[in-house]
This record gives sequence, C-alpha cells and structure tokens, in this order.
Amino acid sequence: MPVTSDTNRRPEYDDLLQTIADYTLNYRIASDEAWNTARNCLMDTIGCGLLALRFPECTKHLGPLVEGTVVPCGARVPGTSFRLDPVKAAWDIGCIIRWLDYNDTWLAAEWGHPSDNLGGILAVADHLSQKRVAEGKKPLIMKDVLEAMIMAHEIQGVLALENSFNRVGLDHVVLVKVASTAVTAKLMGANREQLLSALSHAWVDGQSLRTYRHAPNAGSRKSWAAGDATSRAVRLADIAMRGEMGIPSALTAPQWGFNEVLFSKTNKDQKLKPEDKRQLSIPQEFGSYVMENILFKISFPAEFHGQTAVEAGVTLHPQVKDRLDEVERIVITTHESAIRIISKQGTLANAADRDHCLQYMVAVSMIFGGLRAEYYEDSFHEANPVIDRIREKMEVVEDERYSREYLEADKRSIANAIQVFFADGSKTDKVAVEYPIGHRRRRKEGIPLLEKKFRNNLETRFPTFKCERIVGIFQDRIELEKMNVQEFMGQFVI
Repeated sequence: MPVTSDTNRRPEYDDLLQTIADYTLNYRIASDEAWNTARNCLMDTIGCGLLALRFPECTKHLGPLVEGTVVPCGARVPGTSFRLDPVKAAWDIGCIIRWLDYNDTWLAAEWGHPSDNLGGILAVADHLSQKRVAEGKKPLIMKDVLEAMIMAHEIQGVLALENSFNRVGLDHVVLVKVASTAVTAKLMGANREQLLSALSHAWVDGQSLRTYRHAPNAGSRKSWAAGDATSRAVRLADIAMRGEMGIPSALTAPQWGFNEVLFSKTNKDQKLKPEDKRQLSIPQEFGSYVMENILFKISFPAEFHGQTAVEAGVTLHPQVKDRLDEVERIVITTHESAIRIISKQGTLANAADRDHCLQYMVAVSMIFGGLRAEYYEDSFHEANPVIDRIREKMEVVEDERYSREYLEADKRSIANAIQVFFADGSKTDKVAVEYPIGHRRRRKEGIPLLEKKFRNNLETRFPTFKCERIVGIFQDRIELEKMNVQEFMGQFVI
C-alpha cells in the first residue's frame, strides 16, 4: 500500500545542534594563547572597521532605518555617533568590519572570516550592558566579549574544516549566522532549549548564494553579506528568547532538511541518489583551536588566498618596476582554492571585483611595491592602464603540493610563487612565500606589525591623545577583560 502521509513524530534535536549548544553553554576556555589571540583579533577587527569609514560606498549603509529614531540603551557603532537597536547595530558593525576584506581569515574546506561575528557580539553586549546598568545590575565585561569571540571562531571554523558550502553554491556567511546565533543567544541568557531553538532557525533560515563573489557578478554585496548574517543571527536569537519553538531536525529531516535541500546534489527530478547525499560533519571536538590558529591580514587588504602572492610581488618590485615594457610573461604558481576563487581574466567591473582577482593584486604589488585599499578603486584603476597590460601577461598554474599542504592540519599553508620572464630571455628568481605574515607560524614577526596597523587605523578617525588612550586599553589583557563593555564601546564614539 502506498504511503499517503508523513509520520508526525517530533524528533530530538539533531546531534550537531546539541553539540554546538552544549559547547556554547558549558565549555570553559583554558588556553592563554586563545585569550591573547582574541584580544589581538578584537583590536584588529575594530581597526579594520574604522578604516572602512573612509569609503562612502560603505558609510551610505550605516545608521537607523528610520531617521531620527531614538533607541534606549542603543548599541554604538565604532567610529560613529550612531546608537542603534542591536539588530541594526550588528548589521552596521559587521558591514564596516568586512568592507575592505582586511580582517582575520580561516581557510579549510570552506573559507570565511570568523571575526565577522563580532558585529553581533559587540552590538548585543553593548546594549545589554547599558540596559543592566540602567536597571541597577552588573554590566557585562569585556571577558564576556572575548569568550564569545573564541566560541564563535571555533563554531564557524570547525564547521568549515570538512564542509565545503562553496561547492554547492552557498556562501560561507551561513556559518557566520550559525556562530553568531549561538553566542549572542548565550549573551542574552538563553537556556539550552532556547539556544537549540535559535540554532535550528539559523539553519532553516535560507542561505545566501555565492553569486555575488564570483565573475561575472562579483560586487559590493560581498562586503556587507556578513553584516547581514550576524544581524540576522541577533534577530533569530531574540525570537528564540521570546519562546519561539524550534525545528528539531532542521538539518536531517528527509526531503525538507538542510542536508538534503541545500547541501546535497540533486537531479532535475529532485530525487537524491544515496551517493549524492551529504551530511554536515565535524572532524574534532569544539575547543579553542580556531582562535589559536587564525590568520591575520596584516600587510595587505587582499583576499587571503592571494596574501602570499602580494608579498612575493612586493619582493619582485625592485627587479620589475623599471622593466614593465620588457615583460613577456609572468607565471603565478598557486593552490587549487586560489584558482577556484580569485583567478580572473578579462574586464574587472568594480572595486569588489578587483580585490578578489589574484592577477590584479600581483600586478599592482609588482608595479607599485605595495597594495592599499584605494588601489582597487575605479579612479586608481583608470589612471593606471599598465595594470591591465601586465595582468594580460599572467599565467596561473597549480602546484599540487601547495594544494595538499593548504589542507594539512599541521601546515595550513597558503602558498604562492611568482616568476617574471622578460623579452630578452632573462628572468627573475622564482619568489615563493608559503606562509603569510599573519600565519600562526609567523606570530612573533606579525604581532608588532598588527599593532602598528591598528594604530594607523585609529589615526584615520581619532586625534592622537585618544589613539594613545585606546592603544593603552589593549596593552594589558587582564585589565581589558575586567573593563565594562559599555565603557569600552564608549571609547570609539565620535
């Protein structure tokens, strides 16, 4: 007899949802390296947001949806005078953080920027801390923010280790939404049932396509997509805190769950073959691994797969800058992920298109000896036609070792090499850089430069005396951890 109805037996929450919830509510972070790295991540991420405020295409998105809105205990957006509801504040903070593609990065089967979660974390923590003080209660402290950061990094990063959302056309900001939902719900005081409900809604919420990150549609949405995701997380956490029921098998429900609808291959009849089914997996327990191994973008505002290529290009600058007309070809040796994401030929339509083009990054770094956010703008590109002439002479090839070691847990390299060949038969050395300066293996070299980057970013927004005061706040981690959140956020108000 044919089945004419579904079995309506409400299941337990999916195992993965329970694992994330239990980690968020119960894990105790014991790693000094994770706490120290979180402090540096907080410093760098806020600095990246401040720098983005120089760009009108970013700032046009900021502020209340209804002009003149007054929000009691409104969350602040660093570098501005806005006081917004936590949902819009999360959007704005997330937008400025990501605008220049200059904050930290995680690379695995999936890519992303775990510090994007700071949009939701800072907005919720600032609002709640002010609200508690107004009610005569103790405020949240910055240790709560750092803890939420470490956990959000871990959730996003561990889920990215084996699960490639890009291969099924989904954007990595699904992981920002999930991680931000978990930690902001905890900040709001969620119990286990509320947190599970919030997480389930994050997974069934519908997810962004990667269309806006790739040719021929690459555009500025990629600069605010994570702000949108962390903002949506705050909204979903709030919905759950109001008692909204969850969707227990949001991931695993046959036919209707995330795994089958969005994460598996389907044919035109929408029927899955057993070999096409995919299940989300995590290869290790949640802890503090991701924060300890996070990649900082220190020297260049460039998509991370091209960071070492830019470093190699800068190294070659003295040998190439006076021989640009003699260049016959340029060979860029890279890894598979870089080829899939940022290798582009032909016309680049806008700044967002350029900052995700490996060839453009390399051309600019070799011609000018550096790479700044302004170098992606239309005006700079139009004033320097030599960039495209050099770009046309580039050949991108894969080194299988680079691709393999990119995924190896004890290496996680992001290697690139460049060699320039001239018309007279001469050539440069092949300059290879396997680990960018923001890699864990180069922490000792990188952190002083990260601090300098932060100071430079502060100076784009604040007078010297205020920059000195803010820099001082980050010098002592223990004192930073004790600081009230609303006092910390007040330091960045214009």
